[in-house]
Amino acid sequence: MGFWDKLKGELIDVIEWLDSSSDTMVYRFERYGNEIKNGAKLTVRESQVAVFINEGALADVFPPGMYTLETANIPILSTLKGWKHGFKSPFKAEVYFVNTKLFTNQKWGTPNIFYLRDQDFGRVSLRAFGTYTFKVTDASMFIKNVVGTNDDFKADAVAGEIRSMIVTRFIESVGESKLSLLDFASNYKKLSEFTEAKLKGELAGYGIEVTKFLISSISLPEELQKKLDEGTGMNMLGDMNKYQQMKSADAMTNIASNKTVGGGIEGMMGMAMMNQMMQNQQNQHSYQNQQNNQNVAPPPMPPQSAYYVSINGQQQGPFGLQILQQMVAQNQLTPKTYVWKQGMAAWSLASDVPEIAALFGAAPPPPPPPMM
Repeated sequence: MGFWDKLKGELIDVIEWLDSSSDTMVYRFERYGNEIKNGAKLTVRESQVAVFINEGALADVFPPGMYTLETANIPILSTLKGWKHGFKSPFKAEVYFVNTKLFTNQKWGTPNIFYLRDQDFGRVSLRAFGTYTFKVTDASMFIKNVVGTNDDFKADAVAGEIRSMIVTRFIESVGESKLSLLDFASNYKKLSEFTEAKLKGELAGYGIEVTKFLISSISLPEELQKKLDEGTGMNMLGDMNKYQQMKSADAMTNIASNKTVGGGIEGMMGMAMMNQMMQNQQNQHSYQNQQNNQNVAPPPMPPQSAYYVSINGQQQGPFGLQILQQMVAQNQLTPKTYVWKQGMAAWSLASDVPEIAALFGAAPPPPPPPMM
């Protein structure tokens, strides 16, 4: 091998980076001790920036394009090398390619629950999850403040730091928004934009920008979620009276399915009670429609007595008077049956409770003597 062939092998005349990964943010071009030839070709592709570093000092930065490296277009490096008057020679320098594409679908979430004082529910615990997108906006600052001398810098290396910032700023945004817990779902966009604005200023010193921040969900504690779901059911039914009727119907259905206590009477009573509830609802709807036509609010329904009944040593109920009347007709409730309701000091015989005793009717007179 001749001298010029050997010299040519020690010089680099093509500098480029083809990214075969999806998560590399910075790649240091490997020259393995070789010098860069003056007049070498530098290719910087779209979504890339090339940064030259000489002996640890940032030098020239090249945006996308194709360049012939000469002292004319590497002014900072020429100054650092001490070249004057267009002196040309091979040189050594580190070349870092910085990926400026968008790194999308990055996950974030609160690793632990955080607490919020809500105007409706008091102190509640929450968790939140979402996604974000980020990119490098200042290659020199990113290398100087984040990458350092790392020769193959991946997105995961900085994603954890970004997630920590996101969680902190998100919790701050939730507290500063003063939103009610029930209003979160309709204000995800507002909270996202508020948090994103906070992150822009903080990440600027890293040479990074979060270009999109999204909230996927803000989840409530299981117990509170059950209460909210139950309240939604009440609203769907219309009022508390209907809600109580629904709960009573559920209880009667459970009794009807229990074949070990009381035989088939429980199923019959459950059906009778549900029929009564349906009739009451129809009557209420009819009455409310009449009142609405007259623009007059309907008066509250009078309270109905509800008694517990001891059947075969088992407590059943509570039952309204209409159900009790049916039980009298079925001979399931007799004057000797014990009953109780709220306000009574102890269980009493049905015959000793005037309201129930009236259900048995008057005792018939003694039969007349036989005809002589």
